[in-house]
Amino acid sequence: MPTLSSPEQPEQPEQPEQPEPTPPHQARQTAESFGTDAQRYDRARPPYPDALVTRVVAGSPGPDVLDVGCGTGIAARQFQAADCAVLGVEPDARMADFARLRGLPVEVAAFEAWEPAGRTFDAVIAAQSWHWVDPAVGAVKAAQVLRPDGRLAIFGHVFEPPAEVAEPFAAAYRRAAPESPFSGQPARRPLETYLAGYAQIADRIRESGRFHEPEQWRFDWERSYTRDQWLELLPTTGGLTRLRPGQLAGILDAVGRAVDALGGRFTMRYTTLATTAVRAGTR
Repeated sequence: MPTLSSPEQPEQPEQPEQPEPTPPHQARQTAESFGTDAQRYDRARPPYPDALVTRVVAGSPGPDVLDVGCGTGIAARQFQAADCAVLGVEPDARMADFARLRGLPVEVAAFEAWEPAGRTFDAVIAAQSWHWVDPAVGAVKAAQVLRPDGRLAIFGHVFEPPAEVAEPFAAAYRRAAPESPFSGQPARRPLETYLAGYAQIADRIRESGRFHEPEQWRFDWERSYTRDQWLELLPTTGGLTRLRPGQLAGILDAVGRAVDALGGRFTMRYTTLATTAVRAGTR
């Protein structure tokens, strides 16, 4: 119950409320900023574990795949190599153009607004892109374009560099872009944070009432990065794609010095998480 302040302890002034963070699917400027340098994005971003691709393909009724938010086609090309016929849907025309040059047919649209025109698929995949899809729409629309027993597979990498790299990055980011919503984030986030996010995706799939019980998959692996390789990847991440050149240069300089202090390279431990479910229905 409320209490009254005593004369000895005057009431503290009310603190202004912090604005609620924008849900990712509404942050369209960030969502569509990755095409700023599509070539670098495609060159620097890592592929997905072959075991994941094999498992999705084996658990789908056929080879026709829809890639939601396909970007430059990194995941799509892996599915093409596994003898799948892949169609990409991508809101950023620059990313779509690059993917087409690499042999992927792409239609430019946000998934929520994309018109399937009666087409259906054996699998719908979303590689590092589902958080940009409206959660109230995503699972239902995926079910609509999946054939009976078709598989929805949502997956992405979790990668947190060692503290010796992450801490200088976070400090440099706060100095360079204090107004950015990303500047208040911790230097490293525990894996449990990401696991909780994929559990929420599973909840949304259940709520749609269109799928069998979702499954959670996990793939652990490592990749070594030199200083130059890591500085190539960093500008393709969401917190940096919209920074001014001067801001970006200061951050990359601090991170480069941190990697140099480790001998010029470090090993990144990756975890690729997936939430996947089979559409309910009969063939």
